[in-house]
Amino acid sequence: MNKLITLILILATLFNTKVAHAQDSKPNSLKTFRVGIFAPLYLDSAFSGDNYQYGKRFPRFVVQGLDFVQGAQIALDSMPLPNGHIDARIFDSKSTAEDIPTMIAANKLDSLDLIIGSVKDDEYLQLADFAAKKKIPFISATYPNDGGITGNPYVAIVNSTLKAHCEAIYSYILQNHGTENILLIRKPGSQEDKVAAYFATMNKPDGKALINIHTINIDSNFNVFKNKLDSNRQNILIGGSLDEEFAYNLSTAAAGMNKKYDITLIGMPNWDGFGSFNSQKKNVLTDFPVYFTSPYFNYKWDNYSKMIQNIYLKKYKGKPSDYTYKGFETIFLFTRLFTRYPNDFMNHLNDYAYKVFSEYNFRPVMLNKNSTDPDYYENKHLYFLKSMNGVVSKAW
Repeated sequence: MNKLITLILILATLFNTKVAHAQDSKPNSLKTFRVGIFAPLYLDSAFSGDNYQYGKRFPRFVVQGLDFVQGAQIALDSMPLPNGHIDARIFDSKSTAEDIPTMIAANKLDSLDLIIGSVKDDEYLQLADFAAKKKIPFISATYPNDGGITGNPYVAIVNSTLKAHCEAIYSYILQNHGTENILLIRKPGSQEDKVAAYFATMNKPDGKALINIHTINIDSNFNVFKNKLDSNRQNILIGGSLDEEFAYNLSTAAAGMNKKYDITLIGMPNWDGFGSFNSQKKNVLTDFPVYFTSPYFNYKWDNYSKMIQNIYLKKYKGKPSDYTYKGFETIFLFTRLFTRYPNDFMNHLNDYAYKVFSEYNFRPVMLNKNSTDPDYYENKHLYFLKSMNGVVSKAW
């Protein structure tokens, strides 16, 4: 019920202004920056007027958006702002009464100076288009996709795209395992075609392969790649699918062969969220590591994490989720950075002098080599993480 109480409180305050005051002896001399924070709260679905629709139950579909907002609120309440005031407002991106196109048409977002959103699909595209038209920076906090946008130098993607992850994996293999036995193992599917195409394009920039990558297609028999393994070399397996069943079956097959063959298995970025690798099934994969890439990494031992945990426990009698940390970090980092570079923010995305949880490296993405302006900016800094025996740690 703690989450339910929080949801009711957010409903009561959603359309009120929330201000984080700068720490300055002359606050009136500083500019106020208006920040719009968008997250899927589904309040119109959870409430009919003032009446909560789910009794004593809490709808799971609001959890991620709510946790992101909770983290954002903790950041607004705690961060120092020596360069200005922040007037931050939270918007429900899944509102049916006043959705994003309706607010745009009514000019209700025109006063914003910065947009930060944990949104995806239509809401992401709507905010990206609005940002381009109004020349307002838009930080896409959690959506690992560019949504097909082009010519939009006002969008910054924090949660790196699938292509960026494949680039990081390929670069690591090229630099460290270029002479080893490299297998790209996949199943039929459009996403799998995309992954295979990324590796093929990177491996043949001039039409000639830089390293030997053998592609193996699997339908159901995960032992078919055994005859491609080399007992005299390290075997680098790339799990080229985002499907959880495939990931688990490939991992268990590789773990069973690892006693005879030296195997390193690198999966796709979404493998970190698969329940197949949790502690309940660790006996199947005992002592066999599965690697994957991620733009986020937080041991949760630092002072910021401890502060979030203490505040969350005091207010909500529970533990914060990863989305709480992401909400905190995104608001804490980029809102402060915007107050330092309000007139040239997109060219200073990497100019923060402090770290919250993760390192970031935003680079302009040019989809057309002849372009002079970025299609968007994307975080290219990725961690290689290791999942073993139910524990995730930094690998290298």
